[in-house]
Amino acid sequence: MLAAAALAPAVDEVVVLERDELPDGPEHRRGLPQGRHAHLLMAGGLAAMEDLVPGVSMRKHLLAAGAHEISLSSGMVALSSEGWFRRWRHEGPRMITCSRALLDWVVRDVVTSRTRVEVRTGRVLGLTGTRGRVGGVRVARAAGEEELGADLVVDASGRGSRVVTWLAGLGLRGVRELVVDSGLVNATRVYRVPDGAERFPLTVVQADPYAGRPGRSGMVLPIEGDRWMVSLAGTRGGEPPADPDGFLRYTLDLPDPIVGRLISGAEPLTDVHVSHSTRNVRRYVEKVRHWPEGFVVLGDALATFNPAYGQGMSVAALGARALARELARTGPAAPGLARRVQRGAARPVDAAWAMAVSQDVRYPGARGGRPGVVEHVVGAYTRRMTKAATGSYAAAAALWDVTSLRTGPARLLRPDTVLATLGGSPLPPAAEPPLTPGERRTLRALDRTGV
Repeated sequence: MLAAAALAPAVDEVVVLERDELPDGPEHRRGLPQGRHAHLLMAGGLAAMEDLVPGVSMRKHLLAAGAHEISLSSGMVALSSEGWFRRWRHEGPRMITCSRALLDWVVRDVVTSRTRVEVRTGRVLGLTGTRGRVGGVRVARAAGEEELGADLVVDASGRGSRVVTWLAGLGLRGVRELVVDSGLVNATRVYRVPDGAERFPLTVVQADPYAGRPGRSGMVLPIEGDRWMVSLAGTRGGEPPADPDGFLRYTLDLPDPIVGRLISGAEPLTDVHVSHSTRNVRRYVEKVRHWPEGFVVLGDALATFNPAYGQGMSVAALGARALARELARTGPAAPGLARRVQRGAARPVDAAWAMAVSQDVRYPGARGGRPGVVEHVVGAYTRRMTKAATGSYAAAAALWDVTSLRTGPARLLRPDTVLATLGGSPLPPAAEPPLTPGERRTLRALDRTGV
């Protein structure tokens, strides 16, 4: 939908081909393998969305539909591998939290109601055209197979994209693919927010990639409808279970039991949903020597990330914005448009990939990569910065800017950031979660664990 919004001002007709029958409201659909799990829309991704539909605030539409807006500096309680992050009164980047179904529905409603975009049900079978120019797609429809011609084709078909096979069908080979798989498993259950806990901060216990054992994490995420989405994640050897009792035990065995204490007194609204579709996959299409005109790859079709890092949706939005900017600059018929878009879309992908993979390769049993000299150097610096960020606002602000995709990784090497990192935390480590007195009372009231 964001790619369609990018195309709409520059062309006469935009057709979106969708495999699923799209629901009329915020409901789960089959084409979203991670749709039932926690999603975070980072500040950088939201800013890109705001740019793509001029005159419409995607933020306001999401909040009106029930999404939450959370400040990374004050609205989150987070235990990192280096200790508890403090909460600051200074304003920091904000992120949007809601179910993936709600976000999809709001984006689709905004785009289709304010642009000339047509949605058709159909499954793409392959590309048409030549090695030099893609001319359309072959589509499987209810009435049989047909060809749909196009001046520009955008593959935004997600982590299940068959783009490498499609290009091979035109005689184009040599797309390098890299897969890094920590074996992560997601398990998620939705709860009703207990009375009195409506304003409890987003709570997360992060995995520790440096401990030499499987990574285990848990998150309590406020979503629309007065609900908590509780997502657990564990890498190979530390996978969360699918049964309700095991789910709760897993939360209590995390490095801090706060997630389990919160939900032990909450009413579950769903079963536990489990997903194994979490590999990092990078397709280096921008490096293909002879890239065809008329074909662009964006979003998860270009790169998928371990969802634990909350980057995928924002990277997709930034890629769509790269498409919009190039179309506005040169027009849709300019030679080399597709290659320039791919290079522009690769920049946010590379930044997110480096953050995700540098962590995932460290977990026991990770497949597809091992930490080398560069990863060890980057990891040592990142770890020191994270430790400083537990008590240094300057270090924390730099970390928020990069993880929220507001700026690139160069932000971490600015002189003020380096000084804050080397100087370390001016405050002693926090011995317990940074909760207000009222939040502590709420936690005690909910706790049925006896921990």
